[in-house]
Amino acid sequence: MKSLATALALIAPAYAGLRFPCSTLTIQRLDPVVQPGSLPSSHLHHIVGGNAFNASMEGDVGERATCTTCQMAEDFSNYWTAVLYFKHPQNGSYHRVPVVPVQPLLGGSQGATGGLTVYYTQFDLSRDNLKQQAITPFKPGFRMTVGAPTEAGKPHVGLRYQCLTGQSRGPEISDFPDKPCTGGIFATQHFPACWDGVNLDSPDHQSHMYNTINRDGFTNAPACPASHPIRVPQVTFETVWDTTQFNSMWPSGTPNPFVWSFEGKAGGTHADYMFGWKGDSLQRAMAKSECFYDGCGSITKQAMTTANRCTVKDFVGENMDGCKFVHPHCPICFFFWGRVADGRDALVTKWWAAAEFGLDNDGDY
Repeated sequence: MKSLATALALIAPAYAGLRFPCSTLTIQRLDPVVQPGSLPSSHLHHIVGGNAFNASMEGDVGERATCTTCQMAEDFSNYWTAVLYFKHPQNGSYHRVPVVPVQPLLGGSQGATGGLTVYYTQFDLSRDNLKQQAITPFKPGFRMTVGAPTEAGKPHVGLRYQCLTGQSRGPEISDFPDKPCTGGIFATQHFPACWDGVNLDSPDHQSHMYNTINRDGFTNAPACPASHPIRVPQVTFETVWDTTQFNSMWPSGTPNPFVWSFEGKAGGTHADYMFGWKGDSLQRAMAKSECFYDGCGSITKQAMTTANRCTVKDFVGENMDGCKFVHPHCPICFFFWGRVADGRDALVTKWWAAAEFGLDNDGDY
């Protein structure tokens, strides 16, 4: 991706776009797109958006939700990604990496807690490669995914990482950084923006979409092909994983110790999207040039203090954080691939006493 600062400097203000923070809604093993109805799903997700989120979600999500963790008060969509874990190089224990708000270029995070930043872009941010192709909003019931946890060794265009150091994001890379990052790891996921115009979903949750990204997410977007002729807004997630607390436990010269919650490496990064804007609100945003990232007079915004009060219940009831300060009687949460009750291979949990690993109670991992 071209530097966002550079891209925004080049964009004509007549183009509409949205950029806004969403606080964390919940962190659970639920995936109503890939594994609808499963309690739990095979791996842990970090979820933001509307409180209609559940193990199964059909129809108009926006009509069922009553609150959202997103700044745009009419957006009851749900957005989610896998969760990042630190795998201790010495004892093999796993510890969930917290999320911190993205500090955006425009306006700050306005009090978001955790969460991620969401984009809906109308045109290429540097030039109009789309030839003013009309933007069609998503329909109720629409959902899609990008990336694949089963393809961890295959980098996907538009799915990138950056090593945050001070005020710099650093270059975009397809793998995890190979050294500790003083500001955390910045992850970006760009979704396809060309739809077949018929299917709200597909068996693989991707075939109903066509990815026009040739190289980067915010640039080089050609017109949609005849097979997928409908141009929809390009959805993008940005997440900051606060890996800084683990930097001192990453021995110099050793491989990156971070893994996704499906026990996957960097190439398996993926994200899910379920549309849930109220009524014609997204259409109004995409049709009006007054909507330019964090400013949009036609769309209602809410204070993040209000958004932060939106919650959903814990459907699964699992401890996914592990034990930060070990004690002979305090279990450490280990994850491993194994068979679960229905015969699937999945990331499952086992607890051992810290004493089994010779760990003391001095607060070290």
